[in-house]
Amino acid sequence: MLYPTRRTLMSLAVAGACALIGVNAQAQTSDSAEGSAAAAPSATTGADQIPEVKVTATRYSTSLLKTPLAVTAVTQDQLSRQGVTSLRDLNGDIPNVTIENTGQDSAVQITIRGITSTNFTETGDPAVGFHVDGMYSPRPQGAQALMFDLEQVEVLRGPQGTLFGRNSTGGSINVIPAKPDFTGNYGKADLDIGNYNKKQVNLVQNWVVNDMLALRGTFMKVKRDGYAHQTRDVSEANAPALGWIPNGKPDVDQRFNRYIGPSDYYTNQNEWAGRLTALLKVNRDVSVKAAYEEFQDSSAGGSAFRDCDAGAGTRYACTPDQGKWDINVNVPGHIDMKIRTLRSGVNWNINDHTSFDYSFQVADQRREELTDDDKGMQNAAPFQINGAYPNTVDGNWGTWPLTDSYHHTLDSRYLSTVHEAQLKQQLGGLKYVAGLFWMHERNAIDYEMTNTIQKPYGDVGSVLYHQPNRQVDAKAAFAQADWQFIPTWTATVGARYSLDSKEDKGGQVYGANWIGNPAYYNGWYSQGTPGTPGFHVHDGTDLLPGMGGSVAAYSLYGAPTSNDHKQTWNKVTWRLGLQKQIDSSKMVYGSISTGYKAGGFADKTDSCNYHMCADGKPGVVTFLPYDPETVTNYELGFKGKFLDNTLNLSTTAFFMRYKGMQLTGTYFVNQIIPDNGLPCPSDQPKCDVYETWRTINVGRVNIPGLEVEWDYRPWRGARLGGGFAFINTSVHDFNSYSDDYQCDVRVELGLPACPSVYNGPDKTLLGRRLANIDGNHLPNTPKYQLNLNFAQEFVLDSGYRVTPYVKVNWRDKAYFDLLNTDFAHIGRYQKAYATGEASVKLESPDDKWHAELYVRNLSDSHAKTNTDSVFGGFMKANYIEPRMYGFRIGANF
Repeated sequence: MLYPTRRTLMSLAVAGACALIGVNAQAQTSDSAEGSAAAAPSATTGADQIPEVKVTATRYSTSLLKTPLAVTAVTQDQLSRQGVTSLRDLNGDIPNVTIENTGQDSAVQITIRGITSTNFTETGDPAVGFHVDGMYSPRPQGAQALMFDLEQVEVLRGPQGTLFGRNSTGGSINVIPAKPDFTGNYGKADLDIGNYNKKQVNLVQNWVVNDMLALRGTFMKVKRDGYAHQTRDVSEANAPALGWIPNGKPDVDQRFNRYIGPSDYYTNQNEWAGRLTALLKVNRDVSVKAAYEEFQDSSAGGSAFRDCDAGAGTRYACTPDQGKWDINVNVPGHIDMKIRTLRSGVNWNINDHTSFDYSFQVADQRREELTDDDKGMQNAAPFQINGAYPNTVDGNWGTWPLTDSYHHTLDSRYLSTVHEAQLKQQLGGLKYVAGLFWMHERNAIDYEMTNTIQKPYGDVGSVLYHQPNRQVDAKAAFAQADWQFIPTWTATVGARYSLDSKEDKGGQVYGANWIGNPAYYNGWYSQGTPGTPGFHVHDGTDLLPGMGGSVAAYSLYGAPTSNDHKQTWNKVTWRLGLQKQIDSSKMVYGSISTGYKAGGFADKTDSCNYHMCADGKPGVVTFLPYDPETVTNYELGFKGKFLDNTLNLSTTAFFMRYKGMQLTGTYFVNQIIPDNGLPCPSDQPKCDVYETWRTINVGRVNIPGLEVEWDYRPWRGARLGGGFAFINTSVHDFNSYSDDYQCDVRVELGLPACPSVYNGPDKTLLGRRLANIDGNHLPNTPKYQLNLNFAQEFVLDSGYRVTPYVKVNWRDKAYFDLLNTDFAHIGRYQKAYATGEASVKLESPDDKWHAELYVRNLSDSHAKTNTDSVFGGFMKANYIEPRMYGFRIGANF
């Protein structure tokens, strides 16, 4: 199946080459006519041409259109026009790049060319490297902040295995803050007022202290009500015939439940950030820069919602009075995340051809978070209780009518230091950059997961991860050289040696989902004994603040599991490239590059979860290790200017071989023998399977694609920009994929049934429902994407300028799982959709002030960014934000 993919890529390459031959011929014709037309004035003035954009993707400042990489640069003007306050606001604007909220750990999930990370905890590494001013930031939470007062944002697509920070397989994002300058004292202020009671203020001030020192201070604050329609969850089971007799008390946990207003609802915003930067010119050859940043997020967090469209026409349909943004909450969301960062660096121009840079960064991220995991969505399920109530002592697996769960980061701290040294030198036609990189991170976290009503006896299942010293260390040595061996040809060679290690010191896991273990209650409540008179499942008011929630309370479970463990990995990655400068405004390049992401491990566990394995033997100790993932990228690109520098065009064709893809979720570990030795009942078909939250490796993925970007000024005052992306990911060699997704519901709804459970000779496959997913697409990777934007500036007789702006983003159908389930009612996908935004801006003749009206998600599209089942056939989903509109006003002083 590889041949058609290569053939497709070859077709793209041939088409590109043919186009380049035509371009080259046109350029030669144009060059030959230059002499006769030299005296003729240009029909296009400089004001109508597209200004040159510089990028740092090669660690040198180079023209975007002469940089042999797939890179997109977004300027601060573009960010301001789109109202960007977080990296996620750029979603859909860059070819083959998807940026979404994860709903977990306050992180942002970045997918480039289908490659992403699904582990956002202290054990995970991002597949897309995030950098600020060229310095690597190890925590994806940092991508939430800092999107204000920037020079630009650079997005590099494809593996970055030589020059940038820690190795990354998907790509890299570099957020470049604006620097102090010596042009004078000036400032600007912006105010944004929008729907959902949005208020945002941005302030910037530049100071010239003297000829040697300049400072720049910036501040941003944004508050906005949640668009979720949030009610208080006081649900009570009511099924007298089955033993559930209402007693006037909620059955869901009430310890955190309180009245809050829309400003504290899930999906709100409550953030501020500040930055102070200094630039010191020590002398003509040496300069020092330093920046201190602080970011505070006090929001409630994001939320999933019931997918009412999916359940329509079935017994899983929403009630008539249920709105699309309704959630029923007994644990209001709470985030207290602070990120403090200090960056400094020195630049020494040793001579006209040689420079040395040293950069240092220390980042301190602290976070506490409380999140309602069910949001009341599971409580809408019809009662499906099997067997007598209360459940009998033989372990009958009845189905409880309510599920109530939350997770709580009691406290966490991620302390990282990054050092990087670079030597740059140009010797005739050869220039190179060589350097050393070292990142060390020490993480500490106390993290609690609690299900307050669990099968089979209705007791609390809870676990506390106490990880006081989890360390990540990454070292690398790298070099890359560009050799202009003849006037229009340049060859690139680069390599990087990476050494990564991860270690858990003193890590402990307290508690577990033990059946009938009363330790969580801390001796303050007793259910009695299942199957005997007086047995009573707790209600929501029986749970007290002193239960769980601390190491002291969890010590009642007994001795914790120790997680002490260490592993190391190393890899050499490289880049080869060849660039042809067709003329002064057009170039073509080809490259082969590689990247890798280190492996890892999970918490210590028993391979059969402390049961007997299916073969009758006890389990063994395991940390569920996983291997590194690697990618090789073959790329052919063209960049050029046309029509008297009024059209910029970039085209990239690529083919990526992605091996060992790391996937994090709940995955199969082993088949076990249930304690009661009985066959699994129909409503618990996986009672003899041990699966847990872990990371696994997937065999191989082929990723061919095409990316086109353009920026065009067709006439005076007009600007037409956009991008097109094609990608056709296909998964191979994942022969152990288990399809056990909603087997009973699929039978009920007449959908294709799950495969039979494997009981063959291969013991590594026991218990799995093996499905062939060969050729399936990667999650959240639409095959086609298109974005268009247009602005037209009108200059009035009074000198005022009015600029209307419109933008449309279209995304093809995308799946959210490797099974590519497009089942009716329980499918995990989003059909093709489009979103639009529009604005009109008024600017004063002297550029002293401006005002703007704007609207985002113009059609109020209700598109999903992921979806999954809640309970049976009930579906939940995360959605893009609803229509947002408002008014901005700003002043320059």
